[in-house]
Amino acid sequence: MGDKAQTHPGAAGRATAADRPSSVRNVVLVGHSGSGKTTLVEALAQATGAVQRPGRVEDGTTLADHDEIEHRQQRSVQLSLVPVEWDGIKINLLDTPGYADFVGELRAGLRAADAALFVVSAADGVDGSTRMVWDECAAVGMPRALVITHLEASRADFQEMTEICRRVFGGDDPDAVIPLYLPLHGDPGPDGHAPVAGLIGLLSQRVYDYSSGERREREPDPEHLPLIEEARNRLIEGIIAESEDETLMDRYLGGEQIDLKTLVTDLEKAVARGVFHPVLAAAPAAGDARHGLGTMELLELVTGGFPTPEEREIPAVTTPQGAPRPPLSCDPAGPLAAEVVKTSSDPYVGRMSLVRVFSGTLRPDETVHVSGHGLEDRGHEDHDVDERVGALTAPFGKQQRQLPHAVAGDMACVAKLTRAETGDTLSAKGDPLLMEPWVMPDPLLPVAIEAHSKADEDKLSQGLARLAAEDPTMRLEQNQATRQVVLWCLGEAHRDVALERLRSRYGVQVDAVPHRVSLRETFAERAEGRGRHVKQSGGHGQFAICEISVEPLPNGSGIEFVDKVVGGAVPRQFIPSVEKGVRAQAARGVAAGYPLVDVRVTLLDGKAHSVDSSDAAFQTAGALALRECAGAARIHLLEPVAELRVSVADEFVGQVMSDLSGRRGRVLGTEQTPGGNTLVRAEVPETEISRYAVDLRSLSHGTGRFDRSYVRHEPMPQQLAEKIRAEAGNGG
Repeated sequence: MGDKAQTHPGAAGRATAADRPSSVRNVVLVGHSGSGKTTLVEALAQATGAVQRPGRVEDGTTLADHDEIEHRQQRSVQLSLVPVEWDGIKINLLDTPGYADFVGELRAGLRAADAALFVVSAADGVDGSTRMVWDECAAVGMPRALVITHLEASRADFQEMTEICRRVFGGDDPDAVIPLYLPLHGDPGPDGHAPVAGLIGLLSQRVYDYSSGERREREPDPEHLPLIEEARNRLIEGIIAESEDETLMDRYLGGEQIDLKTLVTDLEKAVARGVFHPVLAAAPAAGDARHGLGTMELLELVTGGFPTPEEREIPAVTTPQGAPRPPLSCDPAGPLAAEVVKTSSDPYVGRMSLVRVFSGTLRPDETVHVSGHGLEDRGHEDHDVDERVGALTAPFGKQQRQLPHAVAGDMACVAKLTRAETGDTLSAKGDPLLMEPWVMPDPLLPVAIEAHSKADEDKLSQGLARLAAEDPTMRLEQNQATRQVVLWCLGEAHRDVALERLRSRYGVQVDAVPHRVSLRETFAERAEGRGRHVKQSGGHGQFAICEISVEPLPNGSGIEFVDKVVGGAVPRQFIPSVEKGVRAQAARGVAAGYPLVDVRVTLLDGKAHSVDSSDAAFQTAGALALRECAGAARIHLLEPVAELRVSVADEFVGQVMSDLSGRRGRVLGTEQTPGGNTLVRAEVPETEISRYAVDLRSLSHGTGRFDRSYVRHEPMPQQLAEKIRAEAGNGG
């Protein structure tokens, strides 16, 4: 690991295909936006010899394969893979977005990785979202380490930030979060701030000096020794506490000097088991002379301490029909089981699928089975098809370096899988499998869209389908009640990126329009009405008269039609015509243009003509009668009510409950949940929560989560109902 006090023996300059799972490490970088993840990835790529200078690969192209959108917004919005090689180990670095709207990309990175590197800015601290991801990793036992960045900032304090990390991430065992190195500060500048010039290895008791721009190893200065001794003893005690050798603590307490090799071996094992979380310091901003500070130490931690894919449990598999299958192992010779963790579209090669191979070996030009992921409710078709694999490549900036294969534990890009989408399983054609899906966040921000022009309307359906294939966190809804196309997103940034991708990638210009909820109408009281449709215009005329009554029914009853005509006043063959006319008018609404529900319509009487009566005439009469009833009665506008279940940190419960009350919500109760959170249950009109995904994030500093489910429709307050009727041009 990074404290073996050895000289770097050289790194392979190019990422190549791994030949066995033990030579692969899959690492996801996690941290809030601006914490320095992408800068750190670039520094690691430079340290391994894969790039000549920060942000440039050997042929001069840029390292980060970001969309034009990302350049404008100055933040990463998608998962990206950067494979590098160090001492014969292929390291797949998965750089994830730090912005909460793109948590789906983060979840994909967590699925593909075997260990997580949490990047924390010394200038900004730890945000609530990062803390929640740490808890998710802890729940599944994923190994984690921390890297503190931005040490060049004037207000940065490594020791203070380390203590914050111990409190936030240590939980019941803060001694499991301990630094392996201490920053070595150089001479103060004009502002009095002393920049970090190197690192002091606590186990090796050596200084790694980066002040010249290169890593140089030397003895520590005398004034450093007391600081090293205190921190080193704390680190050794933390390692021994997690050691599998139960005699080690007794030997240490008895005064025995534990040799460095034993400590490093136990440290690596504890990190790989996910019970010990070392803290490291990382490079300053790109372009600084010390760019690369801490990268070699970090690479040694990743290769020595993070687990191989063979040490991680593979997700459960079934047949596509749901029949159980024996657990798989990370064996290149085993059954093929791979998963699409990201889908993107390249303007030159078409659809590209980033795939993690869990079992077996994936080879180019072979036919595989693609099993659907069961997200039909989000606009993603479920499917079960065979497809031919195109070329396998390793992404690096805008390049795609061809690979001969991808063994179990490795990752690769697969070209031209036209049916595969994010979350799908690739398996052998003769032995189809389906992997257990990972948890996707629910998109809860609705965005109604319309094609900008007729030309855009013709391309909209295909563009939306391709957009949905790339992003399983987005839900596509064709709302029949409101006749709107609705994209359900995770937040405003997610929405903006989706609309921009429609325009720039798929050539579809759309306009965002106000989102409508499915309002309904009902009668508040009983009413009677008469429909008279009598016309004579030469030849056969039109004659139909019917009298009806309407009375309200309980919520959810729909429309009930009752025939109480006596004496044949309305001939039997025309009674269904009256009902058809009533139901057609009910669908169009009687007050503000929303469907009429929960009423009983009774046909009481009527008149017919032996020649001029017809099906069409009685349909019209039935509709007129219903409209006359509506004019004589109070009509309620019904709005949908949802039950919200809001999980929020205890400190924000008061603000959340007050906010829900301000949205005409009724709080049903609260209950404590693990991790110092409270679950607030409330019923809130859907008209009041269209932006709740955005507002809750602001209210809870990014830590709040909620889900929603439809409960019922209920009458809207009269003042709001009158406003909507006025907007509909129907007064009241």
